[in-house]
Amino acid sequence: MSEYPTPPKRRHFLIKAIAIGATPLAVSAAPVTTTPAPAPAAMPPVPAGYSCFSPDEAAFVETMVNIMCPADSYTPNGVDCGLAVFIDRQLAGAFGQGAGRYMSGPWEPAIPQAGLQLPMTPQQFFSAGVVAANRQCQARHGKPFDQLDPATADGFLQALHAGRVTDAALPLPDWFKQLMYPLFEQACFADPMYGGNNGKVFWKMIGYPGLPATHTLDMVAYRGKPYPGAKDPKSIADFS
Repeated sequence: MSEYPTPPKRRHFLIKAIAIGATPLAVSAAPVTTTPAPAPAAMPPVPAGYSCFSPDEAAFVETMVNIMCPADSYTPNGVDCGLAVFIDRQLAGAFGQGAGRYMSGPWEPAIPQAGLQLPMTPQQFFSAGVVAANRQCQARHGKPFDQLDPATADGFLQALHAGRVTDAALPLPDWFKQLMYPLFEQACFADPMYGGNNGKVFWKMIGYPGLPATHTLDMVAYRGKPYPGAKDPKSIADFS
């Protein structure tokens, strides 16, 4: 609030810095200097079709979604399903840029139910996580994640999820479980207008009718039963 010269101290029960056992992220003020700061390094170009991914980030995410959603008789691979595009758009948009997120600290441990709290936006957390994951992948396998064979890449993701891959600079298991995996799930089942679920392929796979599922009476009448027209689900664009 405006009457405070600096943000008031947050209560311990409202925030969570990192998961137990992970190394905390240090937050410190920049030292005062009288010499000009060096010019920032040029940002790598964003690959065609993406809004914010760097080439390394695009390679990581494309490999990840193809491992987690391999092509089979039900769906194409994750990239062809639009999953990487969805994740990129979410991180480039209001969610990724931290709109409405408390960013003033202090960053103190809290109960797990408070959620992961870090001094960075989701997009910044994502970028730092890709660097940390590739660093650990390089240490274990001698190459970055996107260059692993599918079986090794799958094993790396399994170990990451189980908390067996950690990094001194970042809580990698939380990065995967609280940011990357939720984005993957949302990409699968979101309305196609947001970039994922191309061709409504996941809706068709599970028999979800799309927008008509908002009809409360239909939800009650057809609970546990095949919904008429579920083979031809309707998205937001179909009603525009």
